[in-house]
Amino acid sequence: MQYNFLLEASGTLISGFMIKAVKSAGARAIASDIEECAASYQADEFIVFPKFRDPNLWDITQTIIRDKNINVVVPTLDETILKWAEQREDYAKLGVHILVSDKETIAVFQDKWKTFQFFKKIGVPQPNTSLNFEFPLVKPRNGRGGKGILIHPDPSTLDMEGMISQELLNGTEYTIDVFCNLEGVPVYIIPRKRLQVRDGKSTNGVTVYHPEIEKWVKKICSEIKFKGPINLQCFETPDGEIKFTEINPRLGGGSALGFAASENWVSLMISHLIEGNEIHPLPIKWDLKMYRYYNEVFV
Repeated sequence: MQYNFLLEASGTLISGFMIKAVKSAGARAIASDIEECAASYQADEFIVFPKFRDPNLWDITQTIIRDKNINVVVPTLDETILKWAEQREDYAKLGVHILVSDKETIAVFQDKWKTFQFFKKIGVPQPNTSLNFEFPLVKPRNGRGGKGILIHPDPSTLDMEGMISQELLNGTEYTIDVFCNLEGVPVYIIPRKRLQVRDGKSTNGVTVYHPEIEKWVKKICSEIKFKGPINLQCFETPDGEIKFTEINPRLGGGSALGFAASENWVSLMISHLIEGNEIHPLPIKWDLKMYRYYNEVFV
């Protein structure tokens, strides 16, 4: 069967790895964004989509999926992932696989205050957090990347509506790429140290074997069900304490390193999440480094 993958937000500087991964898995990569970009010429096909606030977005999306014979969607855009999850069962009836966790799970981790409450409930270490201005780091409850984050803001100009304040952590920042099977059990847990970050996205990194992080990831995944690829973020403080800050129930911008350290996760999505085959995980390549650079497409 030919799998036609719809890839969102393909105009980012780091989206090329997913196009390559889909092609390498023997599937067709159908990239999309709100305007023409490099992915227009890297993918097998490119589609211009409306902006996520367009009231006609989902009607147009349904038409595109039908007309282009798209049968797999890997949601990666924070603004649309919950809606994809809400429509997952309806699309399944049409033979379209939306590879995403349950909507109840996504709703928890799209809201940083709900994330804080979840971590607190199950005993996961995390920074102190408040709905009021109690701590020096202020960020949107539903933000992503580095957008809207303020450090040591002026309280007289601060509106905490839709915001949280949080303890400012120091130490080593990690992103953990995790692939969960259909039962929600993590098959791969790959911590990567973020050596360089631009606009909230990892540009340089290295995989690190870290049993303490792995222990907490297994604990989290035992308390709430994920499906397929997710990524978690945490800090290791100077005294060696691990504190988790957020979970993104989707692929991360730096997940290319997780792929390279294990196997092509797109192939896993096809073989396990879609076809139901058993996973036989490969040994993880620890201390593998990733360096990113800009490239050009001329047309």
